[in-house]
Amino acid sequence: MTGAGATFAAPLYDQLGSEYKDQNGTSINYQSVGSGAGVAQFIADTVDYGASDVALKHDEVAQAQKRGTPLNIPVAFGAVTVAYNVPGINKGLKLDGPTVADIYLGDIKKWNDPALAKQNPGVKLPATNITVIHRSDGSGTTGQFTQFLVDYSPQWKKDVGTDKTVKWPVGTGARGNEGVAAAVKQTDGSIGYVELAYAVQNKFNTANVKNKAGNYVGPSLQSTSSAGDNLPNLPADLRFTAINSPNPQAYPIASATFALVYKDMCKAGKSKGEAQRTQGFLNYVLGQGQTSMREIQYASLPSGLASKAQAEASSMTCNGAALSASS
Repeated sequence: MTGAGATFAAPLYDQLGSEYKDQNGTSINYQSVGSGAGVAQFIADTVDYGASDVALKHDEVAQAQKRGTPLNIPVAFGAVTVAYNVPGINKGLKLDGPTVADIYLGDIKKWNDPALAKQNPGVKLPATNITVIHRSDGSGTTGQFTQFLVDYSPQWKKDVGTDKTVKWPVGTGARGNEGVAAAVKQTDGSIGYVELAYAVQNKFNTANVKNKAGNYVGPSLQSTSSAGDNLPNLPADLRFTAINSPNPQAYPIASATFALVYKDMCKAGKSKGEAQRTQGFLNYVLGQGQTSMREIQYASLPSGLASKAQAEASSMTCNGAALSASS
């Protein structure tokens, strides 16, 4: 099997792919190329499944429909941490959306800026320059992060907006979550946004970010899962975002990562065997994988959303006939 897309989800697919191979014998080659490239490869039908950290946009759905009906299946929840490397500042620095936006706009240039000091009384903030690190590739992590900024900063909404790629006002670009994590780790005074698993792996200091309810919440499996609880107005095709969840316990920069497949993979150009293997892997990810993924800092889907995702995977066909893939 082949998959390609989100670097955010790369540790997830690597781990669950290894587990699935041990149980089933199917090898899964996942290419961590970023959500933008993953969506493009899915639409072109050059992989068995694509992966993206933001749901397909309307124009991407229209492109995919030339080959068949696309399914947008949430498989896990992840958090985008605001990670920083500033000697002397401990984990748990408090930041709100407007402050993070102003840092990435280049309006806040020093770690001891009054906007940071006001939110962190008693913390000795250094007069160090802030080095901004961002993604250079098409990225669902960028889509989630910039959606958070849009919701809190009118200037960011006007000047930059949200997408898998944006025109960054300031900063240094790095490719993939891996690249941003490496740049933050190597650069004193830096700030970057990386998926929770990469932050944990690199033992980063991460900010407690102010959520929609006004609470400063740190990124964790529990606060990430909370973002998916009782989502309002969940669309039937599951193309949703949980960024800035209204849940008071939710970490605000958390949402689902999605697997992208054609409902009828055979009509889209794949064999019945390829379709069965793909459905089988999705069944595993949405079943047993929901437990094992927690070991690598991915939050499982809330039960209500998980049942909807499982129903989407079960709806896959080959030339209109139901598949019989094992999990």
